[in-house]
Amino acid sequence: MAPLLALPGLRSLSFANNNLTGPFPAGLSALGMLKLLYLSRNRFSGDIPDGAFAAMRGLMKLFLTDNDFTGRIPGSLTSPKLLVLQLSKNRFEGPVPDLKQTGLQLVDVSNNNLSGPVPEQLQRFGNASFQGNEGICGPPQNIVACPPPTPLGASSPSSDSSGLKILMIIAIVVVAIGGLLAIIGIIMALLARRKEEQVPDALDGSEGATTAAKLQTTAEPSIKIKERDVDLTGSVTAVPAKRGGRRDGLMFLKEGGLRFELEDLLRASAEVLGSGNFGASYKATLLDGTSIVVKRFKEMNGAGRQDFNEHMRRLGRLDHPNLLSIVAYLYKKDEKMFITEHMTGGSLAHFLHGGARSGLPKLEWPARLKIIKGVARGLAYLYDELPMLTVPHGHLKSSNVLLNDAMEPVLSDYALVPVVTSHHALQVMVAYKSPECTTARGGKASKKSDVWTLGIMVLELLTGKFPENYLRQGREGTSDLAGWVNSVVREEWTGEVFDRDMGGTRSSEGEMVKLLKVGLACCDPDVAARWDIKEALARIEEVRERDPADDSSTASSYLSDGGAGDQPHSIST
Repeated sequence: MAPLLALPGLRSLSFANNNLTGPFPAGLSALGMLKLLYLSRNRFSGDIPDGAFAAMRGLMKLFLTDNDFTGRIPGSLTSPKLLVLQLSKNRFEGPVPDLKQTGLQLVDVSNNNLSGPVPEQLQRFGNASFQGNEGICGPPQNIVACPPPTPLGASSPSSDSSGLKILMIIAIVVVAIGGLLAIIGIIMALLARRKEEQVPDALDGSEGATTAAKLQTTAEPSIKIKERDVDLTGSVTAVPAKRGGRRDGLMFLKEGGLRFELEDLLRASAEVLGSGNFGASYKATLLDGTSIVVKRFKEMNGAGRQDFNEHMRRLGRLDHPNLLSIVAYLYKKDEKMFITEHMTGGSLAHFLHGGARSGLPKLEWPARLKIIKGVARGLAYLYDELPMLTVPHGHLKSSNVLLNDAMEPVLSDYALVPVVTSHHALQVMVAYKSPECTTARGGKASKKSDVWTLGIMVLELLTGKFPENYLRQGREGTSDLAGWVNSVVREEWTGEVFDRDMGGTRSSEGEMVKLLKVGLACCDPDVAARWDIKEALARIEEVRERDPADDSSTASSYLSDGGAGDQPHSIST
């Protein structure tokens, strides 16, 4: 660390994610201008000197996670600008420090050997910040009650008398100060009232709001996150902090959830995930190892800032296992940015159509049924929670269904219709591919158009065919996947319908037929006859993995024989 002493003006330093050993680097104590220090995930050990951070009066973030530090947490963590203190997964002992910084946004001392009560000011960070410390007592965990404090002067009668005298003196002083403050308050109130009477009535609320906005708005430099020329955020102008927001312009939607700043994104490594109809998506890995997805929307000018913020707060209240939560968002006039969690499984479209070279396992029938049930549940939840929206989802397609490690589906890009320009939505959103939503018929989407897209997804899962191919080319006069399936059904149902790569179908033919009927009913061209979401969900929930009428020991359907059976099958819709 000696070479760093030649850089006394160093502001940011990161040695995270290495294999460094030894005690806390002594030379860091001399870097008084340091604002950001990242030492997480190394093998540093031993006690940290109590005065190690005394010179760092501008320290904003300290990350020491996942090392082997021992002893007490240094008392020199007194920087008035401290925002984030991340000390989890070490062996710190002793009490939790009583940090007085009012601007603290994250404190995490979990999984150490700390003991005693949590200072009142830090209790707002919740259980997760203090769990894994067996000696901690009282709130916010309340697993073990803290012992009552020892009474003052319990050692002897003389000390009792002395303690009482001190308390009496303190009480007299407090009463005197309180009376003085009350008199000052009355005088100030009278002066303020007289001043208000002198303000002209012509000063209306809009002018005052404009003045306040000018005073509060601060500008940040352009933020660019680059790895192989990837630019995540573009030029960003900060907005005033609001409910759940931050000074740097990011607005967070979940209390107690993930927190970071644009400055953290600046330091993140990034890779392109794809580019869709609305904009590009990127995977960003923060310095603490957290992976997030940043999605930029360029065609989203359907709402002003106030309406947009209100709509996002509405989405922030949604909570369902089959919905991808929006962690934060950024509003700019010409571009919006959503930040979500990263789903490691990728998209359903990639699993179905990624090709042999993708290296992904084939989706068997039980997995496909599980996925469509999760999709239907998430869609039904949107209908229940956003009943006032004309189109609760509006952009349902297999590339917007993500899969987690357990192959559970998670819906993304939902409820965008209120904030997207109608012209762009008419051109690219999936809901407008239902017959009644074509330009020739007026292009008006509805809840029934969402049901149409659910039906298309059912057929896509069963046939393994990409709907876009049929939208572009058609087949025998058909214009979509539903038309193709219907044309095959009208002739005679053969192995051409179901995906030949779909395994696990033995003794499930009857249930697959049942689900196929559901898909076709959801794609009824007659809007009035088309099922609503409740009916569709109920019918999907009735489908089972195996046909209870089949005997697995004697079943010999053409599906289990690779689709080569001689007996034609028919289906009635």
